Amino acid sequence: MTKETIEAVVNSYFINMAAMNAKAWVENFTEDGVIYDPVGKPPSNVQSDYEKFFGLLSMIFAKLELTPDNIFIVDNGAAVKWTMQGVGKNGNQGVAEGISVFEINENGKIKQVSSYWDDAAMMAQIKGNL
Repeated sequence: MTKETIEAVVNSYFINMAAMNAKAWVENFTEDGVIYDPVGKPPSNVQSDYEKFFGLLSMIFAKLELTPDNIFIVDNGAAVKWTMQGVGKNGNQGVAEGISVFEINENGKIKQVSSYWDDAAMMAQIKGNL
């Protein structure tokens, strides 16, 4: 698999999440794709849980920007340092940074994403509980 293929699927993941385009986002994954977001919480099966996942995002955020700052690709995997900026439905803003580790199959689909970040700190900013 080429570096360009991996970079394209990783960028599609971030672009479609920020756009809250659930249908296009889920197309990046294998049928048995799993996401740990954040690591430490139970995994989500992407195909069966994506509507719930995006439902929660759309309930909380009026606007979401997700920028892959650096993408490091080795073999069929990538580690991405990213920045997220969000505006809550209440108008409060939040910023978070994290690292997501992607496992990509030989067909260019994501098998697993493990995201390391402090979602509680982001939610505290959005809720105004700093």
